[in-house]
Amino acid sequence: MPVQSGSEFFAEFMHSYEVSHVFFVPAVLTPALAEMDKRGVVGVMAHGEKAAAYMADGYARASHRPGVCLAQTVGAANLAAGLRDPYLACSPVVAVTGGRRAETKHRHVYQEIEDFPLFDPVTKFNAQVDVVERLPDLLRQAFRAATSGCPRPVHVEIGGNMAQSIDGKADLELVVESAHTRFPSYRPTAEPNAVATAAAVLCSAERPVIIAGGGVTASGAQAELVTLAEKLSIPVATSLNAKGSIPENHPLAVGLVGLYSRVCANRVVSEADLVFYIGSHTGSQVTNDWKVPRPGTRVMQLDIEPEELGRNYPNTASLCGDAKVTLPLLIEACTSRSATEWTQRAQSITREWLEEVKPLCESNAVPMRPERICREIEEFLPDDAIILAETGHSGMWAGMFLHINQPTQRFLRAAGSLGWGLPAAIGAKCAQPDRPVVLFSGDGGFYYHLAELETAARYGIQIIVVVNNNRSLNMETELFRDAYGGEQNRGFEMWQFEDLNLARVAESLGCQGIRVEKPAELRPALEKALESGRPTVIDTVSDIELLAPAAWAPQ
Repeated sequence: MPVQSGSEFFAEFMHSYEVSHVFFVPAVLTPALAEMDKRGVVGVMAHGEKAAAYMADGYARASHRPGVCLAQTVGAANLAAGLRDPYLACSPVVAVTGGRRAETKHRHVYQEIEDFPLFDPVTKFNAQVDVVERLPDLLRQAFRAATSGCPRPVHVEIGGNMAQSIDGKADLELVVESAHTRFPSYRPTAEPNAVATAAAVLCSAERPVIIAGGGVTASGAQAELVTLAEKLSIPVATSLNAKGSIPENHPLAVGLVGLYSRVCANRVVSEADLVFYIGSHTGSQVTNDWKVPRPGTRVMQLDIEPEELGRNYPNTASLCGDAKVTLPLLIEACTSRSATEWTQRAQSITREWLEEVKPLCESNAVPMRPERICREIEEFLPDDAIILAETGHSGMWAGMFLHINQPTQRFLRAAGSLGWGLPAAIGAKCAQPDRPVVLFSGDGGFYYHLAELETAARYGIQIIVVVNNNRSLNMETELFRDAYGGEQNRGFEMWQFEDLNLARVAESLGCQGIRVEKPAELRPALEKALESGRPTVIDTVSDIELLAPAAWAPQ
């Protein structure tokens, strides 16, 4: 085995595992960063550890490769906080931090607190490297855990506040497991008997609906999903994580279901007699707190994780396997079916909703309506674009009204952490430098990690940020209205901001800034941003009174 320093090994490991960027806040693994630089692995310095984690998350989701983020001990808790979103979104982020050393524990070392337990709830593997000799196998296990089964974050803590426990030399053997440079690393298939049972259940249903979850996009099974739906003429709804897994202008697409949803999708699913979940955790968001589908509706599931099968619904049929390799078996086992009355019913409900919201999407109102903003972004998006959306209202507006119509477009969303969008967009662009990356964010989420605009400018990372600027967190309107009995007075200060020109703020941080106050100005602004080659913020002034529609549920 070659004698080398831990820093040299760390750098060679990342290079061999095809990691192109690592995201960090100094000072941690500085010698390793220098070694990575020699090997072409780019270190992107962020302004905060949480932002670095979000960058790694955006990188992972856009590239289907593990995203790596680093922090010293004093920033480890911030990095752990940043892993909540990739954990919820099933994204393989590898977090590496400094940690306590055995010889200095309980001696009041500067800045030292035991952070290691903070990573347990937000990772599927959490390990400590106390001596340099353990670096090879524990790094390998971290990548193995991150990419296997349902992908999720992992954490490796290296002794020393700056992870200097690996500075020494040792015999360190590099073993590259190529399967774990991507996810999913392995593709298990469902058993033949289970496939036959599922096919019989699916083909006998009179009003079946498919609900595609994030496992479809993680598996890369979009084409297989569409093939199954077309063969059986089954309507398809999606979770927000699977948005675009069937083009949203497809005749069988009914849109987002659950809490962040279209009315038509919830209505169609509520009328189904069988719901087939593919790669979905069947959690509260995709089911509108388990009200959609109606209680008692038959359910079948396909999931790579066996413990998810039947977690929230008693399954009529269960398929344990990867979606991309299991769906073809199901397709082969099913007999083709032409469009039925049920298919036509679902299409009618969907057309009715689209006609109902069309005037909102075409509105010329000033301040602008978010529906119109979404339509302008949709019509601008290049066929290979990656579009990201913040959580809350941004996710709701984009989920309902910004349609992903091309199979080559990608949609990424915050799984619940406001402020995720800007750093995640930077990470996504690092992973896919030749693809346009557009973020749709509210001003509330945009403010969280505003400083990362400077990061984008410093590294020349061209992202387009469209800010739905209603100078507020207006999703909180009704909460404060109720709390203050309708007369908010000081309550306004708790969810409204100063009316700032965010384009000027962007310019002061080295980016291009464009202020848009009328609908007709947005498309030219988007085209200018794309052509400029610079990171650009489009400050879009919208109506503070407009709230995203509430989710429909059966009475």
